[in-house]
Amino acid sequence: MSEPAERELLPVADGRRALRVVAELLRPRLWTMIAALAALVAGTLAGLLVPPLIGHIVDLVTGGRGPGSVTWPALLLFPAALGQGVLSAVGIAGLAKAGESALAELRERFLGHALRLPLEQVERAGSGDLTSRVTGDITVITEAIREAMPAMVTSLLTIGLTLAGLAVLDWRFLLAALVAVPVQLHTVRWYARRAGPLYARQRVTVGAMQHELLGTIDGAATIRAFRLAGGHLDRVEGKSRSAVDLLLRGVALQTRFYSRLHVGEYLGLSAVLVVGFVLVRTGTTTVGTATAAALYFHGLFGPINVALALVDDAQAAAASLTRLVGVADLPGPAAGGGAAETPRDASVAARGLGHAYVPGRPVLHDVTLDVAPGERVALVGASGAGKTTLAKLVAGVHRPETGSVRVGGAEPVAGTDVALVTQEVHVFAGTLADDLRLAAPEAADGELRAALDRVGALGWAERLPDGLDTEVGDGGHGLTIAQAQQLAFARLVLADPPVVILDEATAEAGSAGARVLEKAAEAALTGRTALVVAHRLTQAAAADRVIVLDGGRVVESGTHAELVAAGGRYAELWSAWSSQR
Repeated sequence: MSEPAERELLPVADGRRALRVVAELLRPRLWTMIAALAALVAGTLAGLLVPPLIGHIVDLVTGGRGPGSVTWPALLLFPAALGQGVLSAVGIAGLAKAGESALAELRERFLGHALRLPLEQVERAGSGDLTSRVTGDITVITEAIREAMPAMVTSLLTIGLTLAGLAVLDWRFLLAALVAVPVQLHTVRWYARRAGPLYARQRVTVGAMQHELLGTIDGAATIRAFRLAGGHLDRVEGKSRSAVDLLLRGVALQTRFYSRLHVGEYLGLSAVLVVGFVLVRTGTTTVGTATAAALYFHGLFGPINVALALVDDAQAAAASLTRLVGVADLPGPAAGGGAAETPRDASVAARGLGHAYVPGRPVLHDVTLDVAPGERVALVGASGAGKTTLAKLVAGVHRPETGSVRVGGAEPVAGTDVALVTQEVHVFAGTLADDLRLAAPEAADGELRAALDRVGALGWAERLPDGLDTEVGDGGHGLTIAQAQQLAFARLVLADPPVVILDEATAEAGSAGARVLEKAAEAALTGRTALVVAHRLTQAAAADRVIVLDGGRVVESGTHAELVAAGGRYAELWSAWSSQR
């Protein structure tokens, strides 16, 4: 099944920009990396002493020297191996420290921009695109920094210094070893041309799979109710199959990659052994030197294979890095503008609002709305009338395509002077107190209890196993729908915004829970300007004014009593509501 035409993935940076970002991140950690590289060089040199020592022992034995002659060369093998291990560990730890701190900075930059993305941009891209970057891409880069980068640096140092060691033994050994290079370079070039695009496609395909899976999970209840499970499972299976097919293609590509590398190894080792045989026969070198040369080249098998195999990890990490940098480079909401305006009061003024999620299919048409400071206005209308869209425009979550919204004479900024509370409440993992302090980090325990008490939640909160110190959220104590919504209202009290928008915030709790939440909402809204998307018309009846939307347009406005007496659209809704109670 093809992607929806309106799906617009989040941006991906090009390779040059990604490299510049890496350089920026590593620049403050330059001396740490230099010290780590110095330790790795020293450790590699210590390890390279082993083949000449073994070669010297071979010469002593073939020369007929006594057993005592090999004692000191044999003893020197131990400090050489120990020095290599200790210095390499120090160097790898230094590289990991620099890499991890740079990754932490990139992760913070990425998450900071991701959390400020306009909601409509995330919706166009699909939730899977963003979550795959937050999870899969960061994991790939983390593994590359923790494992691949130190291994790559160590391997390259070993390769370079070992080739220098071969040249010191005899330049002809070096030439023999280089027989393997053309095969290896051709293999890497062949692999890189195919692996880069393949891994980029894998990341996009995994994002599409997660998007489909998350959508199916979120809508599970509706899918079951309308017996749509078969179609959704087929789509999830199709996306998953595409991801698995690409993964298997990657495995097949790696298998061919390694088989070609082995050809280069055999050619190189054969050349070194032939050269050693010829040089020993002609008396140009000793058996020990030829042995050392063979050990040097054989010791290159591991580092060369690691370095070339890490091209695989590098390709995957590069593809993930460009996806993270693409989001991290997005401008913030206020980019290019001046200082944020300060609202002069808690009024709301909307003029000529028009908005469409899909071009050519507007959901709001020329909506004008004025809310006085402290006034409570209910938005009423059938499903799809545009209530939630209007609420999000006023909250600053979306920007209107036409018209303007002003809160206290200033442009609204989501999460600052306007708070939006919806029926979808997230309980964050941690203690209940920590969850509440997300709205007011410096709040004392007494303030937390006062906020809970105001919304009628203090009783059940204190009955929790550890009171406000009880772990809630994922892996913690489960809260009911009503309790979670009361928690949201308590956070609202602590945040103390002048303007509040409730988008059907009591709709999911059932009748008994809704009555509790309506009392909590009433307490939380006291003294604030409020715009209430009314799922229950009792909320509209209690409001100062009712705005009726139909087809994205305002069709009625007035008090509850005025609109019921007028006998229009609201009166019809009220009559239908009253007959069902």
